[in-house]
Amino acid sequence: MIDTIWPPSFESCTDPKYIVLIQSLRGAVRSGHLPVGEKLPPVRELAWRLGITPGTVARAYKLAVEEGLLETTVGRGTFVADGRPETVLPPEPLISLSQTEDLDMRAVRVPDVGQDRVIREAMARVAAHGDMSYLLCPTSATDLHARQAVVNWIGPDVAGRITAEDIVLTMGAQNASVTALQCCLHGAHPVILTEAVTFPGVRHAGRLLRAEVIGVEMDAHGMRPEKLEEALRRHGGQVLVTSAQAHSPTAIKVPLERRQEIAAIARRYNLQIIEDDCHALGPADTPSYRALCPNRAWYIGSLTKSVSASLRFGYLVAPEGSSQTARHVAQSMFYGLPQPMLDICADLIQSGQADEIRQRIVRFVNKRVQLAVNVLGSWDIRWRPFVPFIWLKLPHGWRGSTFVRACDAEGIRIKSADEYVLADGRAPNAVRIALAPQVSEADLRAALENMSEMLSKPLQHAPV
Repeated sequence: MIDTIWPPSFESCTDPKYIVLIQSLRGAVRSGHLPVGEKLPPVRELAWRLGITPGTVARAYKLAVEEGLLETTVGRGTFVADGRPETVLPPEPLISLSQTEDLDMRAVRVPDVGQDRVIREAMARVAAHGDMSYLLCPTSATDLHARQAVVNWIGPDVAGRITAEDIVLTMGAQNASVTALQCCLHGAHPVILTEAVTFPGVRHAGRLLRAEVIGVEMDAHGMRPEKLEEALRRHGGQVLVTSAQAHSPTAIKVPLERRQEIAAIARRYNLQIIEDDCHALGPADTPSYRALCPNRAWYIGSLTKSVSASLRFGYLVAPEGSSQTARHVAQSMFYGLPQPMLDICADLIQSGQADEIRQRIVRFVNKRVQLAVNVLGSWDIRWRPFVPFIWLKLPHGWRGSTFVRACDAEGIRIKSADEYVLADGRAPNAVRIALAPQVSEADLRAALENMSEMLSKPLQHAPV
């Protein structure tokens, strides 16, 4: 008989505690004791009340969500659901395309610096002089020239000493992340660790792979090592997903000493590290995790942010000895990148045109960042010269959600920190502002000045 007592008692139970907890949840929901829409306590609060570990509660909550008993809403918490099973893919898209005339500063877009012409020229060269067959599936032989080009594109020592054999090519960086995660995760209840405030793609990948995603507390230098170690002791975890060079949304660059501390923890706990380096457009002056611990770190990049979003060309530098496994996983998902795409991207890199585009984009982004700092510099902002967004900590009188609504009323679209936190996580009082390359400098300046004016007068501008 299913226990209908909520919350349950564990005094005389012989079953695992997470089983007792989910049985009690089932009984309470089906009996109506917990009605649809009822908010459940956060994981840590319920764990403290019941005298059990947060991992036990999180495991029961996760299973209940999969059954359709509960649902999680990012930034709001966990609620009793209407009984319909959770969909595999979350409703919020990773790509934000505005359908209005508003000034959209939500998504990071690549500026137009003449890519169309350059890419068309590369297509023409490949068509005229390419010697690859377009009849069969790509193989490790037919994509070798593209992997060699990627080694040159990454540059010496950024990801450690690498060769083309260490490179696995993917359909962009998100696809590279999923590929690496599939290589790392194992067991019935896999666990991914990441920053407490993180790019939504990590959350999407976790849901896709049915893994629990645990957020680790941050400070001004990134993830706190002692909190990472605490999370590993409490929850376990096979892999850490992070962005050390240019974190989205906070623009934090993790200093070398902090990276070395995290690398040491990874060695002690047999933890693998997946580092996404897509937002770092400028030169790398700090070793990646792949350089610090080459036998357990994965390095991810793509041409999406630095050349063109239409080129779904990503790459994964696997840990030493792991490239063959990663290549098999990639082949199982999509066989390999289309040969024409391999040839075009290899041509762009080898000709030097991809780097020319990257340098133009860097100059464009740097100019926009300077504009934003000049307008919003009196407020609490975090920025980097080559990162195409800024992180704005809101002053007293504003909350992230209300400031987003106030901007929305002015025709300006930005993202609240709520969109970057995990379920049951606490969102900082901040927003991310992408620097809108699709609009003129004058329009961007006007929007930023409008925001600065609103920040100074919360009582006047905050929505009722």
